[in-house]
Amino acid sequence: MSDSVYKVIELVGTSTKSWEDAAKNAITKASQTLRDLRIAEVSAMDIHLEDGKIEFYRTKVKLSFKFEA
Repeated sequence: MSDSVYKVIELVGTSTKSWEDAAKNAITKASQTLRDLRIAEVSAMDIHLEDGKIEFYRTKVKLSFKFEA
């Protein structure tokens, strides 16, 4: 493996179904504009409530991709 540099960004995905779908939504959206995604790390999960009921799930994801000069 040659020497490489990777950039890490943090995104928040949402879903009305699950935390997993929320993470998937964030990664899918990022993959539309970023190339060479490498690692996804879930850093936090929470739930947005409305009147004591689950409105949607949120997953905070750190994504890394290869930095190109």
